[in-house]
Amino acid sequence: MTRETAIFAGGCFWCTEAVFQSLAGVERVESGYTGGHVANPTYKQVCGGDTGHAEAIRITYDPAVISYADLLDVLFATHDPTQLNRQGNDVGTQYRSAIFPLDEAQEVAARAGIERAQPDWPAPIVTAIEEAGDWYPAEDYHQRYWDGEGQRNPYCLATIPPKLAKLRKGFAERLRG
Repeated sequence: MTRETAIFAGGCFWCTEAVFQSLAGVERVESGYTGGHVANPTYKQVCGGDTGHAEAIRITYDPAVISYADLLDVLFATHDPTQLNRQGNDVGTQYRSAIFPLDEAQEVAARAGIERAQPDWPAPIVTAIEEAGDWYPAEDYHQRYWDGEGQRNPYCLATIPPKLAKLRKGFAERLRG
């Protein structure tokens, strides 16, 4: 079986991870850091905003079940791609909206995804398409955060359920059975 990988940043990785792990065909979602200049950054360093990294997710998926274009459509429907270097109360370049293509086909698809999504937003989409650099997995306690600690975290309780509601409303046919 062929497996492919996608790397997206859409604000807090806890919030984007919760959305993508709900999709059929997605086998793994790993929270981590990419796009920066410090090797092996810690969460504290990334939150400080000085490493250049984005909080991101690395998605392993089965392209026979869900396409890269579908993943892009979910990304644009479940975060605000018009906010530069922020998502809601999370402010800084570490919360930027970005796509990190792993090859030329993904880059072409990312540009098409932005064009496809733009009519749904009242302001210009500012999602960056950045070169995929080194990937650094986040600390263990960040992985599958919504399934554990996130269900008791007030920030997550305020932020993640509306994203999941958008996912259910717009992509019900793509959810795990």
